[in-house]
Amino acid sequence: MALHRPQKTNNVLTTREIEVLGWVARGKSAWEIGEILHIAKRTVDEHVRTAARKLGAVNRTHAVAIALRDRIIDL
Repeated sequence: MALHRPQKTNNVLTTREIEVLGWVARGKSAWEIGEILHIAKRTVDEHVRTAARKLGAVNRTHAVAIALRDRIIDL
């Protein structure tokens, strides 16, 4: 069975969204990412939500999986 890949949207991730997803992929919590990037936890959560929406993901784990698959981020 082939994996279905939804069509890519015209929305590209911002540099900050990519940066935040990279930290999520490394297992950091929203609070930890906020401390690292000197931004509020709520801002981190919003970057993750926006990135997930742009990628067609249902949650942050799915967003990271898509970003890794599509080589948007790496570990």
